[in-house]
Amino acid sequence: MPYALREALAAFRRTPVLTGLSATMISLSLFVVGLFGIAAHNIRRVLERVEERVEVVAYLRDDARPDAVRLAQNEIATFPEVREVLYISREQALELAKQELGELRSLFGELEVNPLPASFEIRLKAGHHRPEEVQAVAQRAGAYAFVEEVRYGREWLDKIYLLRRVAGAAALVIGGAFAAVAMLIIGAAVRMAIFARRDEIAIMRLVGATDGFVQRPFLLEGFLTGLLGAALALSFTFLVYRILSGAVFQLEWIPDGWTLSGLAAGGVLGIGASAAAVRRHLRGI
Repeated sequence: MPYALREALAAFRRTPVLTGLSATMISLSLFVVGLFGIAAHNIRRVLERVEERVEVVAYLRDDARPDAVRLAQNEIATFPEVREVLYISREQALELAKQELGELRSLFGELEVNPLPASFEIRLKAGHHRPEEVQAVAQRAGAYAFVEEVRYGREWLDKIYLLRRVAGAAALVIGGAFAAVAMLIIGAAVRMAIFARRDEIAIMRLVGATDGFVQRPFLLEGFLTGLLGAALALSFTFLVYRILSGAVFQLEWIPDGWTLSGLAAGGVLGIGASAAAVRRHLRGI
């Protein structure tokens, strides 16, 4: 077994409490990030499905001239964000209302005058469903003189995007706070290990050991501690995911790339904290 790995494993036996605390704090930080990651990922998936159904509806005035309506329909179809534009006449709108609102069919049948306006249903291309793009299409469609009103569900679309941004920001802030505490604990564990082995380190330096050779066991110890914490966080996150999926509502697991990034983040946290502690305290030996 290589010297650095043997010494790193020996350090776990010498300070099991600090090692456990370090791994636990890293796992807590990444666990929080993982929970918010699941929330953000599922919100994004819901948003993508909702976006596919987003369309702009422009309601036309009753006195709109047919030639002007056809010209506007062709012009709107040339917008870069637009996939197609459907013209819904007043009669078609009434028939659709009867089909979609079956419980009110008798009411529609008693009407002497059709109260529903003609409209354009503007369907957008994939990748052009962001709120600012939808709003831009709505504003351009609403600029025609015979367009009375334009709707696209702006309020709920903005709220979904806001929710996704809030979830991501909360994950970074809370996870970052736990990560900072974890790095402090790992640094404390490394400093204690250096202090306990100060005589051995001094002798190693006397016989020609380089700083890199002396530091490697401590860096490897921090890296392994970080990986352990990340693995614990991943296990806890997956457990919560299964519980919520089985008892509350069906969720999607986070992408594999996010999982690998979480494991790598644990290792980076551990080795970063160890490197900072080693550089600062080896200078005094």
